[in-house]
Amino acid sequence: MTYKLFVSSLLLAFIIAGCKTNTSDSQGVSADKAIAMVAEGKAEVAEVTEAPNVPKPVGDRAPKKFIVNLETTETVGEIADGKQYTFWTFNNHVPGSFIRLRVGDEVELHLKNAANSVLPHNIDLHAVTGPGGGAEATTAVPGQEAVFTFKALNPGLYVYHCAAPPVPMHIANGMYGLILVEPEGGLKKVDREYYIMQGEFYTKAKTDSLLEFDNDKGNEENPDYVLFNGKKGSLLGKNMIEAKVGETVRLFVGNGGPNLVSSFHVIGEIFDNVYTEGGTVVNHNVQTTIIPSGGAAIVEFKVDVPGEYVLVDHSIFRAFNKGAIGKLKVTGNENEKVFKKGGAKK
Repeated sequence: MTYKLFVSSLLLAFIIAGCKTNTSDSQGVSADKAIAMVAEGKAEVAEVTEAPNVPKPVGDRAPKKFIVNLETTETVGEIADGKQYTFWTFNNHVPGSFIRLRVGDEVELHLKNAANSVLPHNIDLHAVTGPGGGAEATTAVPGQEAVFTFKALNPGLYVYHCAAPPVPMHIANGMYGLILVEPEGGLKKVDREYYIMQGEFYTKAKTDSLLEFDNDKGNEENPDYVLFNGKKGSLLGKNMIEAKVGETVRLFVGNGGPNLVSSFHVIGEIFDNVYTEGGTVVNHNVQTTIIPSGGAAIVEFKVDVPGEYVLVDHSIFRAFNKGAIGKLKVTGNENEKVFKKGGAKK
């Protein structure tokens, strides 16, 4: 081995060892610190919201005790173009309610299974450290309520979903949502925040107007619909999300799956910040971000020019043919230094 090669190998070994040590120490200290945090006061009922809305930011508050109430339901609703579908939901919506906490919070989660449900349901929260993410503790038959407690240890944006058997069927019918655990001091302030979650639906006709789950299409990973927020057009027309020129927008984007990876993109914008896979590592100046099934990402960008900006899964057939499309409407003054329309040439 030459001297240069020896030195290079030694340096690489030190770098790898240092990276491993730093990562382990950082994660260990963070979790230990969160465990030691005391949540003062009496438990209060947490604010939860339906997409595309999110609860108010945590801010710079101390850890608190919360009660989170969720109900699993099996309900018929519109999926697309006048077609109805039997959704399975948390709190009667797809995706389920957005839950917002901070590191160190203590949560008493109540999961009630509606009396008219057909099957048992439960909840696996990817933000929870413990068996099944809470699934084992929350399995409830129709009409029953289950309760468990957990402490929020790790900051990030996490998916939750039903994990009752058959698990793929429960997720494919719409049983997923997002839970945000903010770091100490909270996320930095922005002007607008929205909740968007992608999911696939595998269907077959039960009647002329009612669709139901098709397990064969699910196994083949061939969905009829790939949708934002559980319905075709959920972010179009009067349902477009909005912002004003000069404002900073933060999108909490999840992917319930159950099978496909999302290539999330906003046409005409570049993400200033992307919290990759919903964690604490921030990437900058990103055009399209990958969101795995059962994963999430936080994207932030400033809007400089008015207009309608199209949100898509850039696996583009899904956007234009299967429904994974929405819009952000930006109002305000033109900014010709950034974008100027030219006249048509003859």
